[in-house]
Amino acid sequence: MAVQITRKGDVAIVSIDNPPVNAIGHAVRAGLLEAVETLSADGTLKAVVLTGAGKIFAAGADAREFDTPPESPHLPDVALAIETAPQPWIAAINGAALGGGCELALACRMRIAGTNATIGLPEVTLGVVPGAGGTQRLPRLVGLKSALDIIPQGKVLKADAAKAVGLIDRIADDPVAEAMALVDGGKLGFGARLSERAAVEADATAVLDARSRAAKRMRGQIAPERAIDLLERATQEDFDRGMAQERETFLELRQGEQAKALRHIFFAERGAKKPDSIAAEPVPVDTVVVIGGGTMGAGIAYALERAGYTVTLVETDEGARERAEANVGRLFKDAVKRGLMAQEEADERQARITLVVGYDDLPPAGLAIEAAFESIEVKREIFGKLDEALPKHAILATNTSYLDVNEIAASTSRPERVLGLHFFSPAHIMKLLEIVRADKTSHEALATGFAVGAKLKKIPVLAGVCDGFIGNRILFRYREEADVLMMDGSLPWLIDEAMVEFGMAMGPYEVQDLSGLDISYAQRKRRAPTRDPNRRYIPIADRMVEEGRIGKKASVGWYRYPGGGGAVVDPLLEDLITEEAHFAKVTRREISPDEIRERLTLAMINEAADILNDGIAQKASDIDLVMVHGYGFPRWRGGPMHYADTIGAAAILDKIRAFERDDPVMWRPSPLIVNLAASGGRFANAGQV
Repeated sequence: MAVQITRKGDVAIVSIDNPPVNAIGHAVRAGLLEAVETLSADGTLKAVVLTGAGKIFAAGADAREFDTPPESPHLPDVALAIETAPQPWIAAINGAALGGGCELALACRMRIAGTNATIGLPEVTLGVVPGAGGTQRLPRLVGLKSALDIIPQGKVLKADAAKAVGLIDRIADDPVAEAMALVDGGKLGFGARLSERAAVEADATAVLDARSRAAKRMRGQIAPERAIDLLERATQEDFDRGMAQERETFLELRQGEQAKALRHIFFAERGAKKPDSIAAEPVPVDTVVVIGGGTMGAGIAYALERAGYTVTLVETDEGARERAEANVGRLFKDAVKRGLMAQEEADERQARITLVVGYDDLPPAGLAIEAAFESIEVKREIFGKLDEALPKHAILATNTSYLDVNEIAASTSRPERVLGLHFFSPAHIMKLLEIVRADKTSHEALATGFAVGAKLKKIPVLAGVCDGFIGNRILFRYREEADVLMMDGSLPWLIDEAMVEFGMAMGPYEVQDLSGLDISYAQRKRRAPTRDPNRRYIPIADRMVEEGRIGKKASVGWYRYPGGGGAVVDPLLEDLITEEAHFAKVTRREISPDEIRERLTLAMINEAADILNDGIAQKASDIDLVMVHGYGFPRWRGGPMHYADTIGAAAILDKIRAFERDDPVMWRPSPLIVNLAASGGRFANAGQV
């Protein structure tokens, strides 16, 4: 049974029991409505306590039902039945009460939360609005301003914050016991039901502020704006009319493209784990050796220590060791500044990271992660030393972004225990982790990578070996096509504007300025000997680096950064681009924002399709996770493969064929796209898993 009823004297306890997260699917809704009807007929009951079995109250609706027609009983009707029951229902919130779980709690006459409880209405993060009274009950409980701070941002509050705004009434170690004690002591006191309260007091300033926040923080997304509209309606309409409008909006949005894309990413994230095909147990890892204490290595060491590992960080000399210590120290200092830990804890944690010079006295670690300079010679030397210094059971991982993991593994006597663990910068914040399988990497090594990723709370994606793996291979093609557009008629800031309008976190040129143009310059030089002489090459970025325009760290790159501040368009750059076009005998033309968006997104899609076709990625959703979490592809478009399915393979092929007529080298259609166009198949169903 998805809903259990137990009786303790004159109090009934109703428990939602739908593991693992007590999602409010049809069985739960039906069980709750039946419980209301059964208990309402019992005149001996003083109160009903609603809670969740296990460690969760209810983590929202079952999103899998969003793709099927709504089935009665509907959650708004269940919530109203709870609210209008003859006995008062008390929400005893153990763990998370999210989305529909929060709405059930709002329908109760009192809310008591456990000390570790979280409560909120994050529906906008799935492209919808609360659909069971959240936009109408919450402002009647906490006021319009607080509701506008919570719902349009999809905010989830801890118990103390929820109590501060009036969302819950009490906090207790055992919320069920606290509810029972209140009933037994006759200390229950209730105001009017939320559905019976008058319209909320208007606040035009708060509404404008909420719209401004939504435009800035959730740019391009529909649901936050619609949620604000509904909250504003709570100041103008009675409860029933507001509820009707909320329900209509919820049902409309849940079938929209944004909601489908956000659900796709939601389920892809939850499915990101060790594939069943990796049939091995991980190597036990308590101690990790990190090689290199630069920005990336320090971030990895910090993240490992926070996850409970014992960490030794290796540098080449005493000066480098001191710089590494400073890098790690800055991370702990920032954690204190952000309120993540007290200074005393930060000092203790930093002291647990041992910094050493050389490989002579390393601990018997189960894992080493190399995060040194991106040079195959440097990495081969490091792995040769690690091979000698660490136990034979230890797993050796490289954080390389581009280099051949097979070549690195060949420098050891244990290539089967070598893999890539490609972290994204900043490593202690970014959730993505590419786990790179070389030709000889064992299942045990891969299982260890996934286990470490899980402990670090990363989103792991399995990748094969190629130049750039999944994400950087797509990024290279994206930037390559952007450079062609720049040469042929556009400008860096116009290309950036077009892609930000598409939904990218930043345009390709602003991103390069932040990371440094010298990094991609070194990669191009490394690739030069193997570059296809028939492939068009744009030298503008090379000239930029040679003239010292290497990005924000030099105060000038594709933009200028006066005084170290924000990006400012540099009109001199247009002369440089025009000059290079003249040298290349290119007649520049007008290129519209729509053409920019189309060519750049199709370039990503075509490269991603090749990656899937080549077996570098195992499934389309892995590519989507990489691009959303690592490269700023708009989450609400679902990643390039999901976005491709909204266009259709046949339409994509037609567009690529048109580009191919002008450039058959750069625009060769992926065989996967050709096959899907012929069969009518979907990218979502392609791949090896």
